[in-house]
Amino acid sequence: MATETHGAEAAHGAAEAGMPQLDLSTFPNQIFWLLVTLVVIYFVLSKIALPRISSVLAERSGTIMNDIAAAEEFKLKAVDAEDAYNQALAEAKAEAQRIVQDARDAIQGDLDVAIAKADAEIAAKVAESEKALADIREGAMDAVKDVAKDTAKEIVAAFGAKADAKTITAAVTARLKG
Repeated sequence: MATETHGAEAAHGAAEAGMPQLDLSTFPNQIFWLLVTLVVIYFVLSKIALPRISSVLAERSGTIMNDIAAAEEFKLKAVDAEDAYNQALAEAKAEAQRIVQDARDAIQGDLDVAIAKADAEIAAKVAESEKALADIREGAMDAVKDVAKDTAKEIVAAFGAKADAKTITAAVTARLKG
């Protein structure tokens, strides 16, 4: 048992000599320096660190607000640019439609002129053909009259009669009229 007592005394003596923070006689001194340290840390933080942190936060907030305002401005510019693009596109489409319509009108005008020219040429050829046909009919009638007169004269001569040219012409003319 003597060893047990001696071990407890040695542990109590070590706590008194080896660890001053656990010694109750040094507690007021430790509390004083704790309060001094906390006051110093408070003043250092409140006078140096926290103003710097708040200025950095204010600067970041200002930068963010400026960036948001710039983004809004760019968004408005983008909307304006899109409107200008849409308007330019509509104008270009209208101009293209006008050009196409002008081209159609020009082609239609050229086509109308060509059709009118072709119609005039066809009408001239038709008139010329009708005149040629009339001339051919006239010549054919004259040829038919001549053949009819010669045939009638030959037929009358074949029957043994004699007819004069005036009588044969009158008979052929009367027969051709109807």
